[in-house]
Amino acid sequence: MTNLSSQRRLAAQILKVGQNRVWIDPERMDDVEGAITREEVRKLIHEKVIVSLPEAGVSRSRAKLVQEKKRMGRRKGAGSRTGSRRAKISKKDAWMSKIRSLRKRLRELKASRIITESTYRKVYAVAGSGKFESVAELERYLKAKDLWRKR
Repeated sequence: MTNLSSQRRLAAQILKVGQNRVWIDPERMDDVEGAITREEVRKLIHEKVIVSLPEAGVSRSRAKLVQEKKRMGRRKGAGSRTGSRRAKISKKDAWMSKIRSLRKRLRELKASRIITESTYRKVYAVAGSGKFESVAELERYLKAKDLWRKR
């Protein structure tokens, strides 16, 4: 293998690319070896013996896969989160989670006949107003107001 570093350097300067992007035709190595001036290298570039390779980009395929998984709701576990809980979970999501658990507990109490239908309706509305922070607080409220069904 002949040393073509000076020809490669000249070609890179002429083509305005890095030396790694200069391709030299392996069939015409002897011609390139004989070219020692800029003019001779320019002639070889014109003859397509020396060509600049296309710029290599960074593939987005892996990024697209991750993006697709995130769209599907993956990669959202505790290990992927930074910042406080309140910063990450939107107010709407926090509200939906809370109100769903409150309404679920109210349905359970009504189904097991621990509270009456009228109590259920009243407390359901109170829960919707945002009075209760948790299921435990809801149950404390029912106990304090003596809304449990009389046995």
